[in-house]
Amino acid sequence: MTLIQIIVLALIQGLTEFLPVSSSAHLILGSKAFGWPDQGLVFDVATHLGTLFAVLVYFRRELMEMARAWLGPVQNDQDRLHRNLVIYLAIASIPALLMGFLAHDLVEFYLRDVRVIAWTTIGFGLLLWLADATGAKHRGLEEITLKGAIIIGLAQALALIPGTSRSGVTITAGRFLGLSPEAAARFSFLLAIPIVAAAGGYGALRVATGDAPIDWTQFALALVFAAIAGWVCIAAFLALLKRIGLMPFVIYRLLLGAVLVWLLN
Repeated sequence: MTLIQIIVLALIQGLTEFLPVSSSAHLILGSKAFGWPDQGLVFDVATHLGTLFAVLVYFRRELMEMARAWLGPVQNDQDRLHRNLVIYLAIASIPALLMGFLAHDLVEFYLRDVRVIAWTTIGFGLLLWLADATGAKHRGLEEITLKGAIIIGLAQALALIPGTSRSGVTITAGRFLGLSPEAAARFSFLLAIPIVAAAGGYGALRVATGDAPIDWTQFALALVFAAIAGWVCIAAFLALLKRIGLMPFVIYRLLLGAVLVWLLN
């Protein structure tokens, strides 16, 4: 991979991992647009670890509070909330982890197709619009329930399909459940931690067992650029949600999907 290819694709991964627009779709489309070959396993591992680092750093205070609530006795309602949140995040991660284990090869060989990306981009964009238009705007993260977490977790399993967007489908589910856009986004980002960690860990295991040679310079560059882009994306997205809402991302998805359908005809 060239330096330009590493930087561009790492920035795409970092910026789109947390936006409701599908990182996998943009990586596939970016490579096709520039005529680049598939970025390969090592690059995927580096960018997954980079985005994982970004979300861990951004939510470090919340994660420390969760850890403290579990390691010590429950002293107040806030401790109870943090304990419940850990349980909800763990349970909500199971469907996607299980689906990834069972259907990884199916997705890799049959669904990484521009036609699939085009229609999932449009379809899940319309679902995001419907959820945002009908969902309540006042429920905070403290009001999420075990049932709600399971529903969001089941929705996250659909994100294996390119073009769906992991953050997009989980935010959509959260909005349908009545969470505010910010609360839905925060739960989605926290839910990314076990999923991205699992994807990066699985890829790292394959690299360690000799499935792909590793260039440490390229690996480090991809990790750093993805981490920086991911942190900036989380901060900017949460800051802008109250001002612009989710509609700009709906419009973007519909326009992108329409262009893809037009190009395929």
